[in-house]
Amino acid sequence: LIHINFRKQWYQRRVRVDRGMQRGMDYWERLKFLKNQSLQRRRERFMIIHIWKVYQGLVPNHTCRPVEDSFKIHEHLGLQAKYPELHTSAQDSMNNLREHSFSVRAAKLFNRMPMEVRNCLTLESLKVTLGTFLDGIPDHPSVKGYRSPNDNSLVTLLPLIC
Repeated sequence: LIHINFRKQWYQRRVRVDRGMQRGMDYWERLKFLKNQSLQRRRERFMIIHIWKVYQGLVPNHTCRPVEDSFKIHEHLGLQAKYPELHTSAQDSMNNLREHSFSVRAAKLFNRMPMEVRNCLTLESLKVTLGTFLDGIPDHPSVKGYRSPNDNSLVTLLPLIC
């Protein structure tokens, strides 16, 4: 009975949302109407939260290095995530794979967050602080209709803090 009521409520909500959205809305207009973030922004938010959880010891470290070697505390910048160094002798394709790997991309995202976000003590405070910070950053491409893979990424939108 609970499962049936849940499906009924979901269907009624879905019908209200579909009636509220006008036909012809593009992806960014639908996101704004639904008060939701883009898939890229949600993925980047997950990466930031995951790196923070690794530092706190809430999830296993995904790199081969110990947690002590994966993070540093800078006296002016606060907590910083370290990422593997770039090997200049490696092929360009390998360096490209490195740049797009989780350990490098997530660390760069984490380091671009303000100190209040990086130095949160609890998961709940991190999510609230991160959500407040991300709400202030536009979540749409700079040119309507232009599709670039990193055009809306936090890595390109935020200045490098470290």
